Amino acid sequence: MTGQLLDLGRMDYDEALNLQRELMNLRSSDQIPDTLILLEHNHVITLGRKTSQANFRPQQVPVYEVERGGDATYHGPGQLVGYPIIKLVDHDVRRHVVVIENTIIAALQRFGIESTTLQGHPGVWIGGRKKIASIGVAVTNWVSYHGFALNVNTDLSYFGLIQPCGMDPSTMTSMEKQLGESLDMEQVKATVAQEFAACRGEEYRAGSLASVLAAKR
Repeated sequence: MTGQLLDLGRMDYDEALNLQRELMNLRSSDQIPDTLILLEHNHVITLGRKTSQANFRPQQVPVYEVERGGDATYHGPGQLVGYPIIKLVDHDVRRHVVVIENTIIAALQRFGIESTTLQGHPGVWIGGRKKIASIGVAVTNWVSYHGFALNVNTDLSYFGLIQPCGMDPSTMTSMEKQLGESLDMEQVKATVAQEFAACRGEEYRAGSLASVLAAKR
């Protein structure tokens, strides 16, 4: 099966959220194939279904309450965000999350960063102490949306605005911090896309947003 890859550069969160919901409906009705969106956001905080008042306080950046799982998190420049719009034909949400985790672990390994999962704490971790990627998905009509955020060259100080996933902000790390140098975001994107396709056992071809939306009947 062939899916499509949409590299959308940098996009405001509200625009991307509306796009996800639109593509989720298109995928639900089989008007588009499985789709992986990769992009960066401008500074924003999102609150998942499990966010508690203790983990969030009002900030001077945009804030969105969304339907994904998980707690409060931050998105911003230098962070690679992925939104897999995938029809879960097996109705196995956990398997979908494992695919995302394995994708990130494999991609990080190609940059010389060893990572793993941590039981009871979704996401991808370095040495079981530092979190480098967050995961939070939503599923409607057995189509997934929302997804993952991998800290590449992220300004980690912004995590100090919240208790990310209920943890101390110092828990968060990035590829840049682990390697001691900034990375080429385009190279990271390409690597993540390749590993996602490999973990899914599918081919993903580059597409354009215009052609996707033209598929609407």
